[in-house]
Amino acid sequence: MFNDEQDRLAPETVEALRKAGDFALGAPGTTARSILDRQIEIGRTDPSASWVAGVGVVSRVLARRLAGAAEQEELFADPDALFCGSGRPDRGTGVRDGDDVLITGAWPNVSGCEDATWAGLALMIDGVPHFANVAVADLTVDRTWRTAGMRATGSHTLVADGVRVPARFVTGFRPFSVDDVMLFALTVIGPVIGAARGALDVTHTMFASGRKPFMTAYASMGESAGARHWLAEATHLIERAERAAFAIAAAVDADGEVPSADLPRWHMDQAAVGRDCRAAVDLLLDLHGAGGFALDNPVQRFWRDVAVASRHPHLNPYLAVEKYGTALV
Repeated sequence: MFNDEQDRLAPETVEALRKAGDFALGAPGTTARSILDRQIEIGRTDPSASWVAGVGVVSRVLARRLAGAAEQEELFADPDALFCGSGRPDRGTGVRDGDDVLITGAWPNVSGCEDATWAGLALMIDGVPHFANVAVADLTVDRTWRTAGMRATGSHTLVADGVRVPARFVTGFRPFSVDDVMLFALTVIGPVIGAARGALDVTHTMFASGRKPFMTAYASMGESAGARHWLAEATHLIERAERAAFAIAAAVDADGEVPSADLPRWHMDQAAVGRDCRAAVDLLLDLHGAGGFALDNPVQRFWRDVAVASRHPHLNPYLAVEKYGTALV
């Protein structure tokens, strides 16, 4: 069930993800390849659900990197609890008060926040970036998420007004490793490729339905050499995006840290995934024609989701080119 109109995942979708173990993705021992595979699979039917699962991966990894052992035991007491979060320390502040920290702020674009148990929030304390794990029940959700695509991610604003958090759940923010940066990018890439695959699935169904190109003598879409060419080109672009994504996952899973000097090249590959998926879905929409934009046609939802998700900062093409060009001279 899709709940774009509600700007959040349907309750039955959340429960299905929980039962499938998708909120536990990113647990110790999980490979980047397995996370990517699963997110693509989810995204073929529901890109927003794939996205929320990916946000959970990032938030769980950060909690494990930054929280102490005792705190982790409490945070992960429920292995299937959904985590959400924001890495923007400019949106919140903390004031120390004995053994607690009083947190105030408003963090926008927190995907899955209405269904999450814990939120990992970046904030400033005494002018220094910190990271706090806060129970979502202690926060307020301001329903600010209004977008054309990825609507069901429910990426609303989390608000804290003097929320008291035990100081042991607040730690100094440390730089991410290159491997973590690349893993976080993969959690964005998975839903994008999944949505493109979903649009391709819908198009194959349309080809098999016996529909023909309008205003032609063809008896079916498959009889048209042009239609076959468009389908082949779109499929090639999606497969190329997948190969790039799996190469990134393999680099993350390999022994040893990815060299920081290689990161600009990987940024180029990440951005290329977004562009290839957008180009592929545009070709698929050509095959569907104006009917592809009917609200009951799932291809338009995949198109909207790809258009929005592929423009996440992890996939920013002009900054990727800028960084790569700088690295080359």
